[in-house]
Amino acid sequence: MKKLEGRVAVVTGAARGIGREIAKHLADDGADIAVIDVAVADETVAAVTSAGRRGIGVVADVTDPDALAAAAERIGRELGDVSIIVNNAGLHPHQTSIDELDYELWQRTMRVNVDSMLLTVKAFLPQLRRTGTGRIINMSSSVVNVAPVGGVHYIASKAAVVGLTRGLARELGPDSITVNAIAPSIVQTPGLAGTGISDEIIDAVLSQQIVKDFTTPADLVGLVGYLCTHEARLFTGQHFHLDGGIVLSD
Repeated sequence: MKKLEGRVAVVTGAARGIGREIAKHLADDGADIAVIDVAVADETVAAVTSAGRRGIGVVADVTDPDALAAAAERIGRELGDVSIIVNNAGLHPHQTSIDELDYELWQRTMRVNVDSMLLTVKAFLPQLRRTGTGRIINMSSSVVNVAPVGGVHYIASKAAVVGLTRGLARELGPDSITVNAIAPSIVQTPGLAGTGISDEIIDAVLSQQIVKDFTTPADLVGLVGYLCTHEARLFTGQHFHLDGGIVLSD
């Protein structure tokens, strides 16, 4: 029996990229998958069904609580109660100095990178509680520690993810729901060039790594998959640094 057999997972922002790889990996581990994205996720759903699992795609804005409530109702009805949430949806805005950073961009970054995680958890919380095996994984970033110039809005949003993770872990632990965050270094993907990450940021990040290798989607999805398992039930409130040693923590 696969480790996630009988479980239902929601992965946000999984129409492509890292989110798609996470969805595929969880399906390979036995989970049925619901993708929530502002884009159509047909290719991700096809990959899930090819792995022999049930999959559905829901087109919805993860910053809209009404849309998320409707998504939760549909997913629960079609797949059953969700016990895994991977909050992967996020915005990586282009570098902007504090002098040029406008409040609208700041608010948009916070809405997509922080508010969406809280709203997604709240939409699915009744289902998570019913399962008794809830797992929430929030995507953070190594920028919290590297703090590259021109990224105040993005750095602040990902630092807020850490606080959100720890606060949720404290409140939801009595319900046997674990909440963790993963802070990858820059992930080498085909779409890296379109993320707004400059060569200067890449060089700055890699220069601070002890192990100079790029993080790959395979590195990331393996950790996500493990944190969803029964074996990882005592890991909660943690900020896992998948960053080649930028942060050396106890």
